[in-house]
Amino acid sequence: MRSDREKIRRLLKTARGQIDGLMRMVDEDRYCVDISNQILATQAILRNVNNQILQDHLNHCVREAMVTDDATEKISEIMSIVDKLTK
Repeated sequence: MRSDREKIRRLLKTARGQIDGLMRMVDEDRYCVDISNQILATQAILRNVNNQILQDHLNHCVREAMVTDDATEKISEIMSIVDKLTK
């Protein structure tokens, strides 16, 4: 992975903190809409991290595989991810 690891780690730690906060909110029987908004915020961070990692994968791993004529597997991997993202 060639992404900015520190940035990725910071975002993932933030998401982990939000999930811990969600657990507390559920335990405290907090207002449903507040919990839902927190879930959406956590999902947004994870989407952002995933986009950064996938962009890096396309720009480096897939590009390199295309140059070496070994792109079939990389393209299949990306298509599998795209399939999951569209469900």
